[in-house]
Amino acid sequence: MTSVSSTLATTSTSKLITLAAGCFWGVEKVFRKQFGGKGLIDIKVGYANGIPTIGNVNYEKVCSGSTEFVEAVQLSYEPENLQLEAILDIFFRMHDPTTVNSQGPDKGTQYRSAIMTHDDKDNKVAWEIKQKMQAEWYPGHQIVTIIEPIKVWHDAENYHQQYLAKNPGGYDCPTHFIRTKPKA
Repeated sequence: MTSVSSTLATTSTSKLITLAAGCFWGVEKVFRKQFGGKGLIDIKVGYANGIPTIGNVNYEKVCSGSTEFVEAVQLSYEPENLQLEAILDIFFRMHDPTTVNSQGPDKGTQYRSAIMTHDDKDNKVAWEIKQKMQAEWYPGHQIVTIIEPIKVWHDAENYHQQYLAKNPGGYDCPTHFIRTKPKA
């Protein structure tokens, strides 16, 4: 059992963060667009923090809702060029973190909003950014994003990796865009 993608490119100085914000196709697309060439080393889509004893985790099992796994992205980034605060700012603005187990038409625990940290320092930063975003961007709505350590990670099937780049007309969740003003 692992908490890091075996196919994620890293360096000796890179850091990792695992994020869930609805359908992983759109989440991956937004982060690649925002941070490609700006400190993002790599990003993989997969399934995180479900029931650890479930074997052969795959899309069909996760979509059944019985595994407790969440569709997520795992990012490796150079902290010299890209700070966690900037990643989390986009995370909180690229989906609606006030909806429980859903994003737009996508419903189920696999679409919950979550930040899965890889160390205690990043966990502390995540809580600070969540409080800041609550006050500034979602003052009349409760952010329900879960913050917890990463425990389990399974890479999604190869056809899910960079899905929207390979399939430009594929399903893109309507909630995945960068908000420019606070939620009314």
